[in-house]
Amino acid sequence: MDDDVRYLASIEAFDYPDGTRALTRVNLAIRRGEWAAILGSNGSGKTTLLRILDGLLKDYAGSVLLDGTDVRKLSPRQIYSKVGLVFQNPDDQLFAPTVFEDVAFGPRNMGCSEEESGKRVAQALELVDMQHAALKAIGALSFGQKKRICIAGLLAMGHEILLLDEPTAGLDPMGEYRMMHLLQRLNREKGVTIVMATHSVDLVPIFIDSLYILSRGRIARGGTPEEVFTAPDEMAAVKLRLPHIAELIHRLKHEDQVQFGRIPLTVGEARREIIKMLELEGKKQ
Repeated sequence: MDDDVRYLASIEAFDYPDGTRALTRVNLAIRRGEWAAILGSNGSGKTTLLRILDGLLKDYAGSVLLDGTDVRKLSPRQIYSKVGLVFQNPDDQLFAPTVFEDVAFGPRNMGCSEEESGKRVAQALELVDMQHAALKAIGALSFGQKKRICIAGLLAMGHEILLLDEPTAGLDPMGEYRMMHLLQRLNREKGVTIVMATHSVDLVPIFIDSLYILSRGRIARGGTPEEVFTAPDEMAAVKLRLPHIAELIHRLKHEDQVQFGRIPLTVGEARREIIKMLELEGKKQ
């Protein structure tokens, strides 16, 4: 196994207790320092897949390797020394009365001294820009701040891999971008490997490295955003859409015969393509 591969999953099948098939033939590889997104509509199996990667669900056919070892052979302590899962609703994860106490719980449970725990809490809160809130009551935080504290709690335990279930759900547009920029900083500057389940197609191409589309429990396609986002009808087949800017350019190209060389996925890419096209038109005249 390649040393740069953190997760190598080959899940043949996973059924819920009532017999409902949740995942079928899911194969993916997550590399060290990568930011990968699992994109899918509600009910596609994203949360189930994250819980399998985290070792919470074990009754599946196939294998999931974490750094070359089957997660079912690892103890919870061995998994959680590397991997942390952030739930969609932070209120399901936070339980202590104050921010400091909540973030300190993990290090203390790992056997760290009070001095070491305090250092870890301070470093983790600084990483998520919440150092000012150490003494605040959890109930006094906004929804977005609670999500940041959940991430801080995992960083304080030294987690190298974050599994995030809809990290921007429930946030306003500015909160979404603040969250994504925070994750980008952790990924780029701290080397944290991130696997993010989401249905936010407009944020994905701006930030992430690789993308898997999950539809009805199956990986419909995978690759870079440029490789995965192709045409509106193909996205509609998996109950998703193209990013708004890509949808616009695709329609201009195919319905209005505007000669774009490629379909951009972000505003910046679209701006460059439009300027290039205008310059070519100017030279023709």
